[in-house]
Amino acid sequence: MEFSIKSGKPEKQRNDCVIVGVYESGKLSHAAQSIDAVSDGLINAVLKRGDMDGKLGSTLLLQSVGGIHAERVLLAGLGKHDELSEKGFRQALIASVKALAKTGANDVASFLVEADVLNADDKKQDATWKISQTVEAVNDALYRFDVMKGKKEKADKGITKGITRLEVHVAEADDNQAAKTALKDGLAVSSGVSFAKDLGNLPPNICTPTYLAEQALAMVKTHGLTVQILEREELKKLGMGSFLGVAQGSVQPPKLIVLQHLRGKKDQKPVVLVGKGITFDTGGISLKPGADMDEMKYDMCGAASVLGTFKTISEMDLPLNVIGVIPACENMPDADAIRPGDVLTSMSGQTIEVLNTDAEGRLILCDALTYVEKFDPSAVIDIATLTGACVIALGHHASAVFSNQDRLAKEILSAGETALDRAWHMPMWEEYQSQLDSNFADIANIGGRAGGSITAACFLSRFAKKYHWAHLDIAGTAWKSGKEKGSTGRPVPLLTQFLKHRAEKA
Repeated sequence: MEFSIKSGKPEKQRNDCVIVGVYESGKLSHAAQSIDAVSDGLINAVLKRGDMDGKLGSTLLLQSVGGIHAERVLLAGLGKHDELSEKGFRQALIASVKALAKTGANDVASFLVEADVLNADDKKQDATWKISQTVEAVNDALYRFDVMKGKKEKADKGITKGITRLEVHVAEADDNQAAKTALKDGLAVSSGVSFAKDLGNLPPNICTPTYLAEQALAMVKTHGLTVQILEREELKKLGMGSFLGVAQGSVQPPKLIVLQHLRGKKDQKPVVLVGKGITFDTGGISLKPGADMDEMKYDMCGAASVLGTFKTISEMDLPLNVIGVIPACENMPDADAIRPGDVLTSMSGQTIEVLNTDAEGRLILCDALTYVEKFDPSAVIDIATLTGACVIALGHHASAVFSNQDRLAKEILSAGETALDRAWHMPMWEEYQSQLDSNFADIANIGGRAGGSITAACFLSRFAKKYHWAHLDIAGTAWKSGKEKGSTGRPVPLLTQFLKHRAEKA
């Protein structure tokens, strides 16, 4: 998919199609007014006949419109005038792309950036936000994962269906350089999101811990990152008994993947991202039910989001020091697997009674959280598909944020609002900690059904006392089930926006 920035009148564009906005009230966007004027009132006539109502997400394709150079005009419904939200803007973009997906319109000009978009504070978003969101939304709508299919869709009689080139039109008064930067940022985020999606969607017999490590190593050449892979013997020397306990039930060797993006000042403390990389989770001896177990290939989406974010920030050349740490392994139930009742010794020295082997994500993350102390971080964020309880609490719309510092949590929430990759601040009060008491070790790995996502965060907090830390539980947002089954690439947009803000402050 090719994107570009352009300014010009809609009736003068020689594209396969021009996209313009119309509102429920019958009000036309500026671009729609221009086309209506040169076509003897065609658009207004269409609206009066009731062929298009302007409701958000509605579309109508017009062929061979008089007075213009483009072959087609797509009318995109923007809903009620002066009420177009950020989510509504994306909805209109995605509807437009889908409307053209089965047509021969490949080279398209969009004038939807001219629409006024209101954020949560009822303030108008600037053109740069709308440009970057256009790129992200369009790429999201066009994403396909067919690499594993033997039969792939082919062009019908040599005609490619759907958009392959999109011109994003901005007003001539807009800062063209700022627009190009926004386009570049949107492309970088899309690239990282697509990479995270691809990793999540790959089958677990291909996307193993070794495969994740290979993808990280490839980024040394393609994106200029520094990458180190720690193997089983090195993990033993570090005392990562908790991480290795989970890994010991699988023939796949565990990997601790360490990425470094060091483009900030030398004395700048790094932000550290820690991603859970369970490439397949059977539950171990505490075996999961068979139904939908195939979706446990997505249990490495935390790791995928870290790799995707590093791809994005390196393409942006973000001036910040960022380190990524990914503990990667499988959770399998073979003869060497850990059992309920086993006690593991973590890298921190704290002992852990394993009451449920399906609560394994926290067991690999806790050693990674101890390991990152060596970097003297300014902040640490771990990202994990950690608990089904989080899905019950928040559904599939918001990721959960837990933190030992409210200021850090607010930064993450703000980044999520800006990126339309929302999160919600959850409590982690001292009262919950007692649910993790154990008669036989320093801590139990589960705290019962009540407040399961909270006690999981409380468990991790015991290994993150030496720095500002936040935990993102993405169990409800990392993938979709059902007909639209697939990885979402979240929270790459949130993490990227968070790091951009940190770079601006720095």
